[in-house]
Amino acid sequence: MHIMEGFLPGPWWQIWWILLLPCLFYGMYRLKNILNENRELLPLLGVAGGFIFVLSALKLPSVTGSCSHPTGTALSAVTFGPWITCVIGVIVLLFQSLFLAHGGLTTLGANAMSMAVIGPFAGYIVYKALDKINFNFFAAIFIAAFLCDLVTYCITALQLALAFPSTSGGFVGSYIAFLGVFALTQVPLAIVEGLVFVVIFKYIIMLKPELLLNLKVLSEDKMKKIQGGLEE
Repeated sequence: MHIMEGFLPGPWWQIWWILLLPCLFYGMYRLKNILNENRELLPLLGVAGGFIFVLSALKLPSVTGSCSHPTGTALSAVTFGPWITCVIGVIVLLFQSLFLAHGGLTTLGANAMSMAVIGPFAGYIVYKALDKINFNFFAAIFIAAFLCDLVTYCITALQLALAFPSTSGGFVGSYIAFLGVFALTQVPLAIVEGLVFVVIFKYIIMLKPELLLNLKVLSEDKMKKIQGGLEE
């Protein structure tokens, strides 16, 4: 869910903007460096941004009258890392707020922190941890994509609970209630998104494996092992 324009009261929307800005500036610095080193990565950056834009624009009604959607951040998070994903995600969310009325400008800080920063960080960190213990690559991709999606919604629920604590249960009661708004629709969506990105990474390995090698997503030995498994 993108929090709509004007929904978060002060000082909460300002706080999330303040937290976002250093992440965004550092992400821009990292993006500039990686493009200076290899301009050939521009098409993959465009594809990663396209996935985020298209998937996160697919608003699906939830059982409580709100909406849920995929996030599409896994491709960028795994290949480019969470800092660059922050930049791509902010651009996507800005365009969606301006042209699709999906989210808003005042709430852009909150929406970006959940979908473009914290969610991708969770997926990226878990992927890297699983990679270090030689966990199955495609299973690791599934888990990373699942977490990119689900953690985003946990943070969105946190943001709403902080801004609107329940009169009876306080922050905790409100947080549980907001989680319940999304759970029945978002958990299946996160599973589907994980499966989608497993397929996407299979195609990348079959068609453009050098991209993952250049970005150090996989070592040559692991790439050969995965390619051998796909050929069997």
